[in-house]
Amino acid sequence: MASKRSRRHEADSFTCIHCGQYVDARSYGTRHRNHCPYCLWSRHVDESPGDRRSACGAKMQPIGIETKDDGEWSIIHRCTGCGVIKVNRIAGDDRELALLQLVLKPLSNPPFPLDHLPV
Repeated sequence: MASKRSRRHEADSFTCIHCGQYVDARSYGTRHRNHCPYCLWSRHVDESPGDRRSACGAKMQPIGIETKDDGEWSIIHRCTGCGVIKVNRIAGDDRELALLQLVLKPLSNPPFPLDHLPV
């Protein structure tokens, strides 16, 4: 059954579901704008890349960065509604500080206690 919420075309500009910034779909380095360049959040709209068929529509939280052997970066998103994890290439206008904060997050809040490590 199709979702009743309106679907935006992948080439349309949009307002970020998380920070409220206007996001222009035209950007250096991407043909398919799928996340906000300011806060890096997205919306769960795809089942498969570019299909805009997901009925979920929840916020997609940026949780990490993936790097390929060729140096290309991608943002790892987790859906706050259904928990699905998706990987999206960064875009040419993504804020460098937001990307670096995402990269450094595990170092500032490690998943294990640091006080037990040998000095």
